[in-house]
Amino acid sequence: MKPRDLALATVVSVIWGVNFVVIHVGLDSMSPLLFCALRFGVAALPAVFLVGRPQAPWRWVIATGIALGVVKFSLLFAGMAAGLPSGLSALVLQSQVVFTLVFATVLLRDRPGPRRIGGVVLAGAGIVLIATQLGLDRPLGAFLLVVAAGAAWGLANIAMRKASAQNMLNFMVWVSAVATPPLILLTLTVDGPQYVWGALRGLDLVAIGAIAYIAYLSTLLGFGIWGRLIGRYGAGTVAPFAALAPVFAILSAALFLHETIHWYDLVGGALILGGVLLSALKLDLPKQATDARVRPMERV
Repeated sequence: MKPRDLALATVVSVIWGVNFVVIHVGLDSMSPLLFCALRFGVAALPAVFLVGRPQAPWRWVIATGIALGVVKFSLLFAGMAAGLPSGLSALVLQSQVVFTLVFATVLLRDRPGPRRIGGVVLAGAGIVLIATQLGLDRPLGAFLLVVAAGAAWGLANIAMRKASAQNMLNFMVWVSAVATPPLILLTLTVDGPQYVWGALRGLDLVAIGAIAYIAYLSTLLGFGIWGRLIGRYGAGTVAPFAALAPVFAILSAALFLHETIHWYDLVGGALILGGVLLSALKLDLPKQATDARVRPMERV
């Protein structure tokens, strides 16, 4: 990758990492469902009128909007609101690598190789280690909600793979548009119109800034740059940079929220990120080694 694009990939990872701190701040002002609805509503409007028609099949736009926008983020926000620390939430959410492999095997009949299986085992070991340290400061219910969010992300990954969107910004804007109406309906049903109206009237500049950050920076700018880099270098080169996001999430949570970093978080996080990287990286044999294998066949 060119140095400029390398820097852009790192910047996106920072944006997505700090996003967890911003979510924590936003949840102080509104319910998880309302925050989700505002996040995707702001990301969709007015962008949906500027990006043109969806460039992926509608069925996969809708499937991604439900799995990613409605289910995953509602569960993630609920888990964080229930008490799971921001940095830890970023790590536990990487359980998506396990669920993605399982769903791809069952639904798409994929045959994972030893490297991907090894990555899942590593990530699973990290999640289990973190789970053994649950307590009053990290409730079991909150942990399970974020694990469920990882499962929803796994399903969304399958839908996104089937969509094969060439323009990721266009795709995410329409995914946001699809997710917004169900989220508004859920918010009105669960929280009630009176709460929603009162919360909207009480939004301060900090809450508005949190909504703007996750809608414009994390969703539109982040995925816009991400899609452009994937189009230029391929998913195998760009995807591993996403594993940096939990690192920046932990660092920013420690810096801004004064969250404590324990040894088991570091070890568990290293196992999870190692598993993600092992699953995502494409390992090719050096050319010389490949040539050495071919030559004996050429002599025959």
